[in-house]
Amino acid sequence: MENSNKITAETLCYHCGDTLDNVKHSLDSHDFCCAGCKSVYKILSDNNLCNYYNYNDSPGKRIQNNSHFEYLEEPSIITQLLDYQHEKASIVTFYIPAIHCSSCIWLLEHLYKINEAIFSSRIDFLKRQVTISFKHEEISLRKLVETLADIGYEPLISLQDVVKENSKSINKTLIQKIAVAGFLMGNVMLFSFPEYFGLNGFEAQFQKLFGWLNLTFCIPAAFYCGKDYFVSAITSLKHRQINLDTSLALIIAVLFLRTAFDIIFDAGPGFADTLTGLVFLLLMGKWVKQRTYHHISFDRDYRSYFPIAVTKIKNGKEIPVAIEDVAIGDRLWIRNGEIVPADAILMKGDAWMDMSFVTGESDPIHKVLGEIIYAGGRQTAEAIELEVIKPVSQSYLTGLWNNENYQANRKKQNFNDSVAKYFSLGVFIIAFIATGYWLLQSDTQKAWAAFTAVIIVACPCVLSLSTPFTLSAILSIFDKKGFYVKNTDAIEAFAACNTIIFDKTGTLTSSENNDINFIGMLDFHEQMLVASLVRNSSHPLSRQILRNLHCNNYMPVSNYSEIAGKGISGIIHNRKIYLGNASILPKNINITEINGVHVVIDNQYKGCFQSVQQWRPDLPQLINRLSKKFSFHVLSGDTNQEYAALKNIFPKETKINFKQSPHQKLEYVLLEQQKNNKVIMLGDGLNDSGALKQSDFGIAITDNVNNFTPGCDAILTGKSIGMLPNFAALSKDGLKVVKISFAIAVLYNCIGIYYAVQGTLYPLIAAVLMPISTITIISFTSIATHFFARKNKL
Repeated sequence: MENSNKITAETLCYHCGDTLDNVKHSLDSHDFCCAGCKSVYKILSDNNLCNYYNYNDSPGKRIQNNSHFEYLEEPSIITQLLDYQHEKASIVTFYIPAIHCSSCIWLLEHLYKINEAIFSSRIDFLKRQVTISFKHEEISLRKLVETLADIGYEPLISLQDVVKENSKSINKTLIQKIAVAGFLMGNVMLFSFPEYFGLNGFEAQFQKLFGWLNLTFCIPAAFYCGKDYFVSAITSLKHRQINLDTSLALIIAVLFLRTAFDIIFDAGPGFADTLTGLVFLLLMGKWVKQRTYHHISFDRDYRSYFPIAVTKIKNGKEIPVAIEDVAIGDRLWIRNGEIVPADAILMKGDAWMDMSFVTGESDPIHKVLGEIIYAGGRQTAEAIELEVIKPVSQSYLTGLWNNENYQANRKKQNFNDSVAKYFSLGVFIIAFIATGYWLLQSDTQKAWAAFTAVIIVACPCVLSLSTPFTLSAILSIFDKKGFYVKNTDAIEAFAACNTIIFDKTGTLTSSENNDINFIGMLDFHEQMLVASLVRNSSHPLSRQILRNLHCNNYMPVSNYSEIAGKGISGIIHNRKIYLGNASILPKNINITEINGVHVVIDNQYKGCFQSVQQWRPDLPQLINRLSKKFSFHVLSGDTNQEYAALKNIFPKETKINFKQSPHQKLEYVLLEQQKNNKVIMLGDGLNDSGALKQSDFGIAITDNVNNFTPGCDAILTGKSIGMLPNFAALSKDGLKVVKISFAIAVLYNCIGIYYAVQGTLYPLIAAVLMPISTITIISFTSIATHFFARKNKL
């Protein structure tokens, strides 16, 4: 008989129990029916979760095809769903309603262990989204969706903006549970009247019947309304973690078991009223928190005032428009270094797209006429003309801004993270100590009341809300003043900085109103050649030269090249043209010692453009205000002709360096960080991208151009640079608010725990206090943040 069982086991898959095919997949002396079952087993084995197999023989589910996903093989549908597609790799974002806890994040971020063709998956927990990068030659979109469905995370696929549309459906489910919990609580309270009022005689005979009815109402309250807490707790424990839901699930389970014991054995009325009331109030608190986070997410991800403009071609003229005004069918002119804001088809020009902001791969990809260019690509060659085929997605660009592919490799722990991991453990210890004390005093009623009240009243929801809500309120204030910060963690970094490094051109100077003079001689045809070349560059000097030439007819450019910090070159009608500083010009060209943008056409020196720098308004006052909190450095790629002016503006101890290449700027930032300085880098985002990314807080200055720089931490409009001291002060005050709100939350918890451990705080009262404390913290942070905003004149 034993041998028969062994033979049977050998013919079945160890994971799912299906019959083994002729081709077996083996691992750790176990056989599997397919690579999917083998991969799932490997994940469990690698993470010491093989006890999963102790509860049942072959408990898993075989990864199999789902017939209702055939439509995902239709090319037109695939094109609409994908965020990005190249020869080998594709990126797609799915909305997954089942995401609800840290365990979901863990599993979905380890999809690459299930299928090696999935090389990256990133979760946005608040929006229940997963962004997956995969090799479409090895796994199709349909197979990817089937894999998600088979592990319990089937995407809700829609060609609309699922973030906004489906957030409502999640609320409907929660509201439905709140309604059921409220109904159950009301009826339990009604049937508990004999117990509440001590009724005797005729009414007393109904007490047992009412007790059984209350137990009946407890079943849906615990296992329908409170189901999410149990699911979250179980998955968290499987991964050897303890989250908030673990303690709440324990309370609900013990309340139900205690109620069932009392009713079945006629030992008392049970805790049906406490259980139903607790579940109702927990769900209400969850709804309040969800609405809070939804408000935060909405403010940050759907800002129609995101400070990016793009050049639109209309009736043969180039006009700047805000990206939210770009529509399908519009023609866009994308210069060298600019980012494509929407999916579009290449109509004119030679496109070499840097997709590193999307994929992490820095090698430029060549695109031919008629080919799709995906949003997020940066043009690295001549200017190109595109026709928009998808509307601009503000949320996509915001997601691109936070993409891990270009974030500096620095792991930072924020204020909440540094204390939250110890909180739950401390609460459990206090709860068990209080319980043990009252049990030793032979007072089981107080022991039970103390245990439940401690865990409920010390809910860390209050602590977790203080930081994001405060800093998100500051983000909203910054947004309205033209200062767009990436996220709340960036504000904490901003508040800790003590050093500012300025770029000069486009940062300390305005790129909009400079006067351009040409020293030399250019005929009309040569002016057209120069205008056609500079039209391809997004550098502030190129834009100024183009405006100065007043040219309306342009010629095609080939072999266009732009070297950051040096200049541009190209061939127009077989004539080679150079514009830039001396380092980019042919070696046989002799130039006079004149600062400016030199012009060489067919190896003949034609002269140079000189820009009369216009300093930003009230710059001396700005520097004077900042000098009270920061030390300064100035790095410029230009020559030292402005040295005297800068010395008059900045303090004497300021270090000013000229002729700095982008690499030298990056090295300078690293040097300051090695001195334990926290560095803010202010640049125009063109020649400073490396320094912006490396700095502790990088700010890209923009003057109504498509100067979107994903590597920075903030974008500041040129007209708002005078308020930089105000922004810095509010960021520091914001951290004060966080710490004060944290102290309030701790004080609340200490007072609550003091009464809870004595067994005098009824668990239902503790459940009432929990959402009240949340509202208190939200109100305090909102009022305090706006108080400090007014104090700092924002």
